[in-house]
Amino acid sequence: MTDLSAFPIATRWKPEHPDRIQLYSLPTPNGVKVSIALEELGLAYEPHLVDIMKNESWTPEFLSLNPNGKIPAIVDPDGPGGKPIGLFESGAILLYLAEKTGRLIPADAARRYETIQWVFFQMASVGPMFGQVGFFHKFAGREIADKRPLNRYADESKRLLGVMETRLTGRKWFMDDEYTIADIAHAGWVRNLIGFYEARDIVGYDNFPNVDAWLKRVLERPAVQKGLTIPARG
Repeated sequence: MTDLSAFPIATRWKPEHPDRIQLYSLPTPNGVKVSIALEELGLAYEPHLVDIMKNESWTPEFLSLNPNGKIPAIVDPDGPGGKPIGLFESGAILLYLAEKTGRLIPADAARRYETIQWVFFQMASVGPMFGQVGFFHKFAGREIADKRPLNRYADESKRLLGVMETRLTGRKWFMDDEYTIADIAHAGWVRNLIGFYEARDIVGYDNFPNVDAWLKRVLERPAVQKGLTIPARG
């Protein structure tokens, strides 16, 4: 039987199937990247809900795996060399899973790096900016009378959508006809921006038809539809 005792997180979220990839997450834009990828790849995994509203990501057990206190994180009992490995940062996990399986990333070296650059673009720009729009438009930040922060982040989000719009012109996916981790990285954030964050109008989303058509294609995928609900909220 696989032994995960070296990972303190396994004492709080006890695995029923320690031979499977252990996913510690919540269905947020970052969290669903990993559940979608796992579903797309057909890898065996066991999801554990980490309730960030109860500060569970700041418990000693979770921090032992991710000292940054953010979801998602994984433990793969069959890591490099057959040894268990723990990972955090959703972009790093996407790249790890793609390289582990040889799927969702091009085999050609140049196209592989091109894919990775779009994952980095999402991690460095799209996620942080869209998240700030959510904060200042829907959450506590909306109480701030000075709307300059909201306007700044909305304008930057428009610019980023424009970058995506240009990239997706004449393309089915970020990497032409090849669906990759670049698409998975962006999908939850764009969906959240116009859905949960209710920011469709303030970012002028309807001015980006290529982005919208791409998002609809992503959301039609069965693995995406399932991954968006994992781990199930209590």
